[in-house]
Order: sequence, then C-alpha cells, then structure tokens
Amino acid sequence: MAETDLSGMIDRAAGALVGGALGDALGMPTQLLSPAQIEAAYGFVDRFVEPSPDHPVSRGLAAGTITDDTEQALLLGRILLSSAGGFDHRRWVDALLRWEREVKARGSYDLLGPSTKRALDAINDGVSPDEAGRYGDTNGAAMRIAPVGILMPAEPVAALVAKVAETCRATHNTSVAIASASAVAAAVSVGVSGGDWRQASDHAVAAAREGARLGHWVTGGDIAARIEWARELVRGKAAPEAIRLVTDLVGTGVASQESVPAAFAVLEIAGGDPWQAAVIGANLGGDTDTIGAIAGGMAGACAGWSRLPQDRIAQLKGIDLSEVQALAASLVAARLATAGGGKEAPA
Repeated sequence: MAETDLSGMIDRAAGALVGGALGDALGMPTQLLSPAQIEAAYGFVDRFVEPSPDHPVSRGLAAGTITDDTEQALLLGRILLSSAGGFDHRRWVDALLRWEREVKARGSYDLLGPSTKRALDAINDGVSPDEAGRYGDTNGAAMRIAPVGILMPAEPVAALVAKVAETCRATHNTSVAIASASAVAAAVSVGVSGGDWRQASDHAVAAAREGARLGHWVTGGDIAARIEWARELVRGKAAPEAIRLVTDLVGTGVASQESVPAAFAVLEIAGGDPWQAAVIGANLGGDTDTIGAIAGGMAGACAGWSRLPQDRIAQLKGIDLSEVQALAASLVAARLATAGGGKEAPA
C-alpha cells in the first residue's frame, strides 16, 4: 500500500463522510420496510425518492434528506476536534442532548435509534452518563463512528479501539456495540491511509476482536466472526443471490450482530463501489439507512470524494458540504499531528 499525500487523505476522509451521507439519504425512505414493501412503494431504488405518505418514520422528508446517521457522525467529528487530543465526555453528552432537542423540535424523534433514545432519556432523568450506555447494543455507535476512523491511524489497533470505546460510553457501552464500531472505524482508517476496501475489511476484523473485550458484556454472536462469515457468504455470488443471502441469513435489523456484518457483506457485493453499496443497502429492507451509511462510508473512505457521483452529492439535503470538507481536513490534520506530522505510513 503506497503512502498517500495530504490531499489524498483529505479526499478520502471527505469520501467517508459523504459516502455515508449518500447511503443514509438513499435508505431514508426505505428504512423499516420489507424488500416486498420497498418494491411495491418505489420499485428498485437507485435514486433519491420521497418517502411514501404513510411511512412510519420518514414521511414528510424531502428526497435526498440525511437522517440521524449523518447528523450524529458530523456532531461526533466536531466534538473530537474540540477535545484537544482526548475526548470531552461531558461536552459530547451535552451536544447529544442539544441535538435531541433539535430533532424533537423538527418532529423527527422517531428517527432516533433505540439505544441512543433510551440512553438520552435516562440521562435526562438523572442517570449518570457512565451508566446510561450499559445496555446499548444496537448499531448507533457504528453508524456515526467514521470521524474516529479519520482521526485515528489504523495501527496500533488498541489505540484506535480505545478511542472508539470512549465515544461509546454514554449510549453504547457494550461489548457488541464497541466491537461493531471498532470494525467500522478501522475500515475507514485504512481507507484514509490509502488502503483498498479489501484491506479495510480485513483490518476491521482484528479491530472487532479487540473491541469485544471492552464495555459491558452482552450476549450475542461474535462481531468479528460474523463479519468474516458474512463476507464469505456473498463472495463470488451473483448480486441478486448475494442480496437474498444478506436479507435471509445475515439479517438487516438494528442489532449490531445483523446490520454491521450486513454492511460488510454489502461492501463485498458492491466491490467497494460507494454508490452501488448505497443502492444495495437501500433495497435490502430493514435498517436500510444505517446499513447504507456504514457501507457507503467505508467504501467512500477507500474511494475518496473525487470518485463519488458528484450529481448525487449535489442532491443531498440537510448537509453543508463545505462544512463536511472542512471537518474532514481538520480531522486529517489532527491525525497527522498526533502521528508526529508529515506523511503517515499506511495501515
């Protein structure tokens, strides 16, 4: 893997954030629906569409609108930059609570994931943030973790995973959630350093194993093993068969053990193509926006902003693209400063 220059790293960092936004927005109108319901309502989703008027959570949103997946990722990125090399846990909790109030004011509270909603409700009721996240085992941490992957080098993996775990404490302080988020962060980090999507997926497995040692243990399948299994399950299969296998066997629900391995399977089916990953995710059924955001973000980190479909990016709503580019550049600068400056040796 060749070293990547500063402009290349920034391009890939922005690709991670915008690739995630593309998957999020494309899957927004199909989330919580079955594949049959998606087909009946929209046909095959390969473009931004408005949610159906009776959609359980997305009704009323414009085509191409991002949701909590992207909003929380950008919020986390800003908190990482303001934390001066550590992680300001109190500032993160306060930012999440402010964001929650804004979401409620917009009438979009139903878009929040179950673990984040439960934890923020507990904090509002006076529960310590250290305790609020002890039951958060769904995919909310993994969906927003890309900024940690941009900030942290892929090696040493223990340092990357420790940073992931810090960001999980308030809402997803469990072994499966931290393992899942660690896998996604590692994949993004490898992409930012110049790795391709296969190398990113391989490194994700090691990070998931490390992450599974942290947080409150909860029952469930091993994330690292399920990522490996899901990738092997679809490898070499024709896309229709591979997609059916993801839906029928891997699962597409909000549980970390389903949606995160599903996202890695989607990355495999798409051959690392960010837009194809978003399209596949949108048509899977289940937690389509989060699976699309995770797969699109990992693919985007490996491809870079410049290789994303610019016409689709221009159709995104609810996101300031200049802010995203500035955030990506600042996170890369902080990454290089932590590593001692200059070019980073790739993962």
